[in-house]
Amino acid sequence: MPYRRLPNTDVARLRAIEAGLELGKKTALKKLAFSQQTLENLQTFYPHFLGAIRQLNVSKQNQFDRSKDYGEIFRKSKLYLSHFLQVVNFAILRGEMKPEVIEFYGLKANSKATPPLNLEANVMTWGERIIEGEQKRIMKGGSPIYSPSIALVKVHYEEFVDAYRHQKMLQNITNRASMKVAELREQADQLIQEMWNEVENSLVHLSDEEKREKASEYGIVYVYRASEQKKMEVESLQQSIVFS
Repeated sequence: MPYRRLPNTDVARLRAIEAGLELGKKTALKKLAFSQQTLENLQTFYPHFLGAIRQLNVSKQNQFDRSKDYGEIFRKSKLYLSHFLQVVNFAILRGEMKPEVIEFYGLKANSKATPPLNLEANVMTWGERIIEGEQKRIMKGGSPIYSPSIALVKVHYEEFVDAYRHQKMLQNITNRASMKVAELREQADQLIQEMWNEVENSLVHLSDEEKREKASEYGIVYVYRASEQKKMEVESLQQSIVFS
């Protein structure tokens, strides 16, 4: 026998609730296969659930739309920080600067390695160190570095910081929307199960086939097990051979 399967996606949950609401509109309460209380619960719950799902979708879309621009801003910030330190190292290599100047930027003397800039946290930390370090070096009498200048590095770094904070804000909005949907999802499953239980209980006087057919009008989904599905396919094949 096929078994009843509750919705496992939000779209399916909405569809099940909408099926009940639609029948509630066009069917007299006496003939409705579930109670008036359940109908009222569905009517109250549905707009909240639908609104929460729409808000989650909007939040995800906003985050997605912004992610491409954010990725480019992140890339450029890393690039300018890395190039700036490379220029410093080239100046040291040419003897134009002493090896100790690298310490202004939070790096060890004689270190030619560029600090890790793969993660957002790395860029946040090293961007601040490099900008402050260059300002201190110049205050000590050092000549400004150009191509790129620290002013240009700072522009791209601050743009990244602003974009990073905005992206985090969008992520937080999405997370809150997701949590809200998750909370309502549990209520949706409970309401759907209550409605479907009432529908099936009101149809107990019908045969199994008639019961499933009538229940499907209320959005109830019945699924055959794999073994049952295979058996039905074999029987169908056998019948087609007999009548061919």
